[in-house]
Amino acid sequence: MHNYNIHNHSLSEVNSTIDTTLPKNKWRKIFSFFGPAYLVSIGYMDPGNWATDLAGGSKYGYALIWVLLMSNLMALLLQGLSARLGIVRGRDLAQANRETYPKTVNFILYILAEIAIAACDLAEVLGMALGLQLLTGLPLAWGVAFTVLDTFLLLYLQKLGMRKMEAFILALVAIIFIAFFIQIFLAKPQLAEVVKGFIPTFPDKNALYIAIGIIGATVMPHNLYLHSALVQSRKIDRTDFGIQQAIKFNRIDTTIALNLAFLVNAGILILAGTIFFNSGNTQVAEIKEAHKLLPNFLGSAAPILFAVALIAAGQSSTVTGTLAGQIIMEGYLSLRLNPMLRRLITRLVAIVPALVVILIYGESKIDSLLVMSQVVLSLQLGFAIIPLIYFVSDKKKMGKFAIKPLVQFAAILVAIILVYLNIKMLINEVMPFFMNEAILPKIIIIILGVFFGAILIYISIFPFIKKKKTENSIEMHNALSILPELKIPEHNTIALALDFSKDDYKIISHAIGQGNTSTKFVLIHIVESASAKILGNESDDFETQKDKAQLDSYANQLKQKGLEVLPVLGFRNRVKEIVRIVNETNANMLVIGAHGHKGVKDILYGQTVNAVRHELKIPVLIVNL
Repeated sequence: MHNYNIHNHSLSEVNSTIDTTLPKNKWRKIFSFFGPAYLVSIGYMDPGNWATDLAGGSKYGYALIWVLLMSNLMALLLQGLSARLGIVRGRDLAQANRETYPKTVNFILYILAEIAIAACDLAEVLGMALGLQLLTGLPLAWGVAFTVLDTFLLLYLQKLGMRKMEAFILALVAIIFIAFFIQIFLAKPQLAEVVKGFIPTFPDKNALYIAIGIIGATVMPHNLYLHSALVQSRKIDRTDFGIQQAIKFNRIDTTIALNLAFLVNAGILILAGTIFFNSGNTQVAEIKEAHKLLPNFLGSAAPILFAVALIAAGQSSTVTGTLAGQIIMEGYLSLRLNPMLRRLITRLVAIVPALVVILIYGESKIDSLLVMSQVVLSLQLGFAIIPLIYFVSDKKKMGKFAIKPLVQFAAILVAIILVYLNIKMLINEVMPFFMNEAILPKIIIIILGVFFGAILIYISIFPFIKKKKTENSIEMHNALSILPELKIPEHNTIALALDFSKDDYKIISHAIGQGNTSTKFVLIHIVESASAKILGNESDDFETQKDKAQLDSYANQLKQKGLEVLPVLGFRNRVKEIVRIVNETNANMLVIGAHGHKGVKDILYGQTVNAVRHELKIPVLIVNL
């Protein structure tokens, strides 16, 4: 884990890794920009959409297709703004927020963004588990636990590079699209009836809750963070023409990708409307129930296609959810975790509530949990959209690429609609609490409502009323300043951590290079034999004796060169012993080797350096061996 106090590129491991300035052929140049929006589009067809689309289609037929279309238009506008922010300013949304708002507000925005990630991941976990159960019969609780393993798939994809990750996601999108295209073909919906669904109507009050869920499943806050970072994986010509060209090609990429996502969502809703609503099965709101009834209408191949598409949706969504989580954590907190640790934390946050619901309430509540997760996502939208609109409207930061007044008006209108719908839906959901006599739930609801309402108003007006520049945690360049008088440190005692490999001489050479004629060198080696782990410094087995002889040999050779040397053996825990010896000898520098292990070896062997340096307050020189 590394703490960065100054600006680091968003998704630094893939930032500017795809050079769009190289292709000379027009079409190759256009295709070099294509990719980021397909990773984003996965979030628009993840398993959370399935529950809301199935519920809407089975209960109201084609009546809510207009909600999908409206959501898609909103998504096209907002994702375009997100891509513009990343291209023009070289910032993702989290970084831009951190530069603008005070630390306390940023922390609240960070927590809300993490809640959105958790809600999204919950949908992915449940979707994957349901798909596995429908395809193989695996118990749902086992399927939920099994989803932990996709952590390793993500790590593998990241090592392959951005282009291969995009290809993998595109292949999964194709599987989902083809599966539903075939099912729609088998269902044979009446197109004239489908067209009527584009006329805005709300059949009843419950339709609003499902409509909000559909919007939450379609326009998702974490995708706004994600898109602003992914576009930065393209190295572009930073001239006005190059930036304008990048905006144009990313707009095309976004339009194609999100329209594919719209077709998939519409396909699920139309499928549910055709085979369930039209046959009188209006209460089919559960994925498992829909899967069970499919053979009666579409034949034996339909449920297999349905399950495969569900697994593909869940698996692809997990990649984008993790990337968004990384962007949010690094952008808001300037904190970078090991990707696998970040993934495991995110996944466990989703697995725990899913397992609790399954074990306590049974599998019947899973689809309600899916719809709820999408509503939670929708509730976070205002906190992401409002800052985004401000950032891309700011002429001082965006220059000539600031959005035009008409686009700004449309974006503000979308934000108002979403916030209004969310407030209306919340009022409908909390009214039952005000009907009973209990006082505490009412007080809690009122306090939370006032608090989050105040935060929403604050982030809306703060950029316009702030009197002084807030402290920037991320800066494009450090401010120019005059260096104070430099005090060159003298290292009186330098500790060396040695593992008796053929590369020990490199560590010793670098240590001597940091010292002077009066420096004392502390040679450290940790004995890790079975006897040493049990008996500690009382150990006298063959390995302990051999290690002591080797350390003394190094010390004698260095003493012959006129150096002051102290050999010290440590026992049991490698990290704790190195830290203890360094502190006890009052060393003011540690020199330690890093072997550059990769993959599994890094997990097994590569933890000592990081663990040691986090425990020490002195400079640590890491020598790559």
